[in-house]
Amino acid sequence: MGAYVLWGLLPLYFVPLRGVGAVEVVAHRICWSLLLLGAIVLLAGRGARLKAALTDPKTRARLVLSAVLIAINWLVYVWSVETRHVVEASLGYFLNPLVNVVLGTALLGERLGRAQAAAVALAGAGVAVLALGMGVGHGFWVSLTLAISFALYGLVRKTTPVEALEGLTIETLVLAPLAAGYLAWHGAPGLAQGGAVPALLFASGAVTAMPLLLFAAAARRLPLTTLGLIQYLSPSLQFLIAVALLGERLTIAHLICFALIWSGLALVAADGVRAARRRRALG
Repeated sequence: MGAYVLWGLLPLYFVPLRGVGAVEVVAHRICWSLLLLGAIVLLAGRGARLKAALTDPKTRARLVLSAVLIAINWLVYVWSVETRHVVEASLGYFLNPLVNVVLGTALLGERLGRAQAAAVALAGAGVAVLALGMGVGHGFWVSLTLAISFALYGLVRKTTPVEALEGLTIETLVLAPLAAGYLAWHGAPGLAQGGAVPALLFASGAVTAMPLLLFAAAARRLPLTTLGLIQYLSPSLQFLIAVALLGERLTIAHLICFALIWSGLALVAADGVRAARRRRALG
């Protein structure tokens, strides 16, 4: 649960960095994450595992792809906070589990149950309402890009035989030359700003790495149904922060879209709980 709470509170972390620029913030996230993760790998004695993943061509290729996907996700998310589209960002993460269902059906041959099919249909209707009500503008694309990029990232990582620590370390290693090059070329003006900005940029590595590592640890210990239910905590917190603390505007189109998606998620969650109870009764 700690991972989802940290992810849910991320908008509050990035609000003070609005004046820095999304690209520079993400570049700092990548560079400081790599330093932190590299230190953890060394201290944990995981260097051999890291080397094995790096020297396997198929694993390396998949992690290059996942690195590109997570970089897109980070950039769009930070940009959404910078441009006051946190409501749409939270919508993207509410959509994400339903995009996972579609990808699992289309690419992995998984069967779509009735509850899942109804949920996907409701989500599609919600996205259509948002597009018709608000137009296909920045907010619309924030939602879709976050949902699709994170779902594709999850799919690639699901099919890549590497642990979370080594995987994230290699992803940041792949992205680090571009990030460091950008900071060197751009001059990293964010570090010259006053107040807490430099400290927040330095700490962005820990803020990036810790939730992912906590999630990886929880995923091995908690039942899948529990993970499936608490994953909605993060976008719920983001939504509440956007409306209650950041004063972002909610339109009728937003409300209808959220209502349709929440209804679909409730169907999937209820179906998952029923399936878990049936398995326990049989086993």
